[in-house]
Amino acid sequence: MATAAHKPLAAITADDLAAAGAAEPAALHSAVRSALGAASGRGPAAVWGELSRGVLRPGLPFAVHRMLYYGCYAGSPSTTPPAWTPDPDEAALTNVGRVLEARGSEIIGQAYKDPITSFRDFHKFSNENPEAYWKMVFEEMGITFSVAPSCILRDSDAYPGGEWLPGAVLNAAANCLTAKPGRTPSNVAIVWRDEGKDSEPLNFVTVEELRKKVCLVANALDALNLAKGSAIAIDMPMNVNAVTIYLAIVLAGYIVVSIADSFAAPAISMRLKISEAKAIFTQDCILRDDKELPLYSRVVEAKAPMAIVIPARGSSTSIKGFRADDLSWEDFLGRADHTKADIYTTVEQPAYQFSNILFSSGTTGEPKAIPWTHLTPLKAAADGWCHMDIRKGDVVAWPTNLGWMMGPWLVYASLLNGASMALYNGSPNSSGFAKFVQDAKVTMLGVVPSIVRTWKSTDCTVGFDWSTIRCFSSTGEASSVDDYLWLMGRACYKPVIEYCGGTEIGGGFITGSLLQPQALSAFSTPAMGCNLFILDSNGNPLPQDSAGIGELALDPTLFGSSTTLLNADHHEVYFSGMPEWNAKVLRRHGDEFERTTEGYYRAHGRADDTMNLGGIKVSSIEIERICNRVNDAILETAAIGVPPVGGGPEQLTIAVVFKDQSPQAEDLNQLKLMFNSALKKLNPLFKVSSVVVVPSLPRTASNKVMRRVLRKEFTQAKHSKI
Repeated sequence: MATAAHKPLAAITADDLAAAGAAEPAALHSAVRSALGAASGRGPAAVWGELSRGVLRPGLPFAVHRMLYYGCYAGSPSTTPPAWTPDPDEAALTNVGRVLEARGSEIIGQAYKDPITSFRDFHKFSNENPEAYWKMVFEEMGITFSVAPSCILRDSDAYPGGEWLPGAVLNAAANCLTAKPGRTPSNVAIVWRDEGKDSEPLNFVTVEELRKKVCLVANALDALNLAKGSAIAIDMPMNVNAVTIYLAIVLAGYIVVSIADSFAAPAISMRLKISEAKAIFTQDCILRDDKELPLYSRVVEAKAPMAIVIPARGSSTSIKGFRADDLSWEDFLGRADHTKADIYTTVEQPAYQFSNILFSSGTTGEPKAIPWTHLTPLKAAADGWCHMDIRKGDVVAWPTNLGWMMGPWLVYASLLNGASMALYNGSPNSSGFAKFVQDAKVTMLGVVPSIVRTWKSTDCTVGFDWSTIRCFSSTGEASSVDDYLWLMGRACYKPVIEYCGGTEIGGGFITGSLLQPQALSAFSTPAMGCNLFILDSNGNPLPQDSAGIGELALDPTLFGSSTTLLNADHHEVYFSGMPEWNAKVLRRHGDEFERTTEGYYRAHGRADDTMNLGGIKVSSIEIERICNRVNDAILETAAIGVPPVGGGPEQLTIAVVFKDQSPQAEDLNQLKLMFNSALKKLNPLFKVSSVVVVPSLPRTASNKVMRRVLRKEFTQAKHSKI
């Protein structure tokens, strides 16, 4: 017999609702019956639409939300039932909907019907006519070039998939700071608040104020007499100063080196050496959860070049003494010519000139150094324009850091689209952040699943009004259906746009849209301008639009994607051994994906030996090198990311082969503690979930460890314990 949580909606009683915690079960039961009647004959998605839009509110216990959601789809054969369906009137107001309503017949032809019905035709148009599609997007975003490109795309042996915007000269940072149609210098560029000051008014930085701040820092940078094109690192939390510094480095013709503020000294040192950074901006410490976490000391331990040290609070740092060449923030700014401090002549750059060096772990143990050009920011912003529907006047929040691609993505996706960036200087896992989202009137809230899981378990969002949110977006790791059903309910059931891509792409290759029904923990469409393929067991592309599962590959004609790596062979990493399609060698990505019979996509983790821990991609080999040295009794280890039961972020399991006799259970607990202690030196956020003793590691004929075999075995073992 079905439990109440899985009863068909028509069978759910007022007593069931009361048992789930509903305060007025009779009234709620009546509303449920009314929703069933209103959607009669239109299917379960229509019934759920009536409930989610008109009945369910954040104040109701989640058990009620969950019961009614699963009740709507009880008995349905669908594996990806929609949790949100677009409203035609709202769809017409989106960026894409507005363009299609005005030019749909011109773009798509006589087949055009309306933005929702014709969305897939629009996606097809973006791939088949890149000249018209990208020209339109750049016009919509108000992108300016000091020298216009001769065309959008031309064939070139030097660039995989062709050369984009040949001859173009521009500066991505300058485009963030200029007035655009619908945006004036007095509009807000950044809204922010410090943790612990949650009852105080919000702080605002206008576009003009940000421009002046950026010009001041750019002038001070030139006073350091570094050669143009020098790499300059940023290792600090993402706040107004960090954004200002980032834009100033790019505006002045230097290259940002992105380093996450969670990294330990060895990881900082490695990235500084690979990028050949000539200077670094950092803070004296990080303020988080009423604690002061050291940061400058880690930079010093990493033997960084000249450091400019910003105080975490106030106007002076807590550091007693700097190294000889290091500068305080005050002294650095004092080097600028203050007679023209708020004026700076932009260093215009060829489109493929580097603007940012970011890092993504590969399978060699050393992070891949991936340069972003001045094209890459346009890809990030275009994704935001099309898929997250970021509009002029919107407020965009996404807890992140400039050390990860979503930090620069947030800068460009908000400012290039004429929106405001919302920055909370503190932990996002708090009621303070939830209140900030409310007070800042955030319209697009980006998340990673681990944050959502914390919000749900602590209930720290209760009592706050998130009704201004038009959509969520999620990236970084696999999400959980129940967690994201809960999340949607916090904002009266606004959709979650799943977003998967990579640092080397500058954005997403697969995502969702406000013009399509959205299923939980699933993707509804390839990104605009992107063709993707699922490879069969022989490495050949499956027919497009057919159901299947396998490693994912990309059409190389992908705007903004990388063309080189600083410390690896780009062709070897992304193209060697890949199949051809339409006379083009497909681009490797490395994720395993499934396309369902209903046309949705689901991610199944990395197809190679890179795992994803808390939103951070890391090489198995990098972890194993550390674990192998923890105890002399260890012969070898394998680091495996295992998805938990019910979905969600991967959990780190260490498979251990001992030289002699296996230890007792209590010794394994001690070994787990030793692993965690050692891994702190790599990244304090990495935690071992479990340790499993195995007699030997499975290997290929060429002696490569088959971690996928272990991952499957450990995943099945978890599920068998339910």
